[in-house]
Amino acid sequence: MINLKLIETNFDEFNAKLKAKKVDEGVLKTLLETYNKLKFEKQNLENLQATQNAKSKEVGAKARAGEDTSALKSELEENKKKLSEANERVSNLNEELEKIASRVPNIIDDDVPLGADEDENVCVKTVLEPRKFEFTPKEHYELGAKLGWLDFEAGAKLAGSRFTVLRGMGARLSRALVDFMIDFNSSRGFELVNVPFLVNAATLYGTGQLPKFEDDLYKTNDGFYLIPTSEVPVTNLYNNEIIPAENLPIKMTCYSACFRQEAGSAGKDTRGMIRQHQFEKVELVSITKPEDSERMLDEMVACASDMLAALGLPHRHMMLCSGDLGFSAAKTIDLEVWLPGQNKYREISSISNTRDFQARRAKIRYKENGKNSLVNTLNGSSLAVGRTLIAIMENYQNADGSIDIPDALKKYL
Repeated sequence: MINLKLIETNFDEFNAKLKAKKVDEGVLKTLLETYNKLKFEKQNLENLQATQNAKSKEVGAKARAGEDTSALKSELEENKKKLSEANERVSNLNEELEKIASRVPNIIDDDVPLGADEDENVCVKTVLEPRKFEFTPKEHYELGAKLGWLDFEAGAKLAGSRFTVLRGMGARLSRALVDFMIDFNSSRGFELVNVPFLVNAATLYGTGQLPKFEDDLYKTNDGFYLIPTSEVPVTNLYNNEIIPAENLPIKMTCYSACFRQEAGSAGKDTRGMIRQHQFEKVELVSITKPEDSERMLDEMVACASDMLAALGLPHRHMMLCSGDLGFSAAKTIDLEVWLPGQNKYREISSISNTRDFQARRAKIRYKENGKNSLVNTLNGSSLAVGRTLIAIMENYQNADGSIDIPDALKKYL
């Protein structure tokens, strides 16, 4: 949730940062108007309450002195009615403001580049040089089908389009990647947690998926949702809690299946495993004090990047521009892995600092020197398992269609 106090203290900057994220000006105008109405009604409510208290004392004093209090009691009754009406107006405006604000994204950090879309993202650095092939490299779906690793027909038969069955070495390599990622993250101090794949609406609200992105989620008939990423349950492990400052930072890693309808991706990446309704991911989540979150973002990016380097996969760090940032993110670094079959870099990890945006929604606080303050939360893929499998298949392929196994994975096989 955005910090609504910024509307009052620095609306112009607040407005500019939200416009950079493509928030409609009409939404911002409605937000400001509703906020100002609420502020006015709250002041009116306080005045009426002060009047009620003063007149109640006056009635008591006159009654003790044996004076007539009928006129004052009549005024009290009238003021009480106004007080009740004002209370209702404040309550309704609070609800209205919450409803509007719940659909407004996080503001951007000052160092995020301004831009309209992914074409204006900025390359921060590249890691490892792409291999030069003496033959034309194939795409993963062609390699996988020939080797019997990827069975797209079986996935379609069992569930429909955008589902894949992994078999034999494809399935074993996918499992090896999960174990490798968990071990790698654990060596960097991230605690392994195992969480439900089904969550309630409040949990999704806490990390920003609801209400805005309900169309992208799979919902059961009894009110549960399949998680789109384990960021959702892992971050909400501390929902509505106050964490002792000495326990921060909290660093966690989690393997999960993820489920997304991909409602806005019709026609994109229809072949292969790039964009699936169900996929696996190992996630990083950190909870920190505000002053430590920038350093933690660097640490999480380094962890995911070093993991790709350990697998021998060329990749680059991309700072997302304002127009390409996610709903909850104040700043995001994407890692894009080189796919020689496609002859392009593709996203394999997205690591974001949400500052106190999710913490405000999920009510995650920390206590230091007797004072409660909002934490900062960060999350990132480490890595998307299917896309890492794709990258290994394409980067380690041979002219005869066979695929070598990276040294880092051999002990897991």
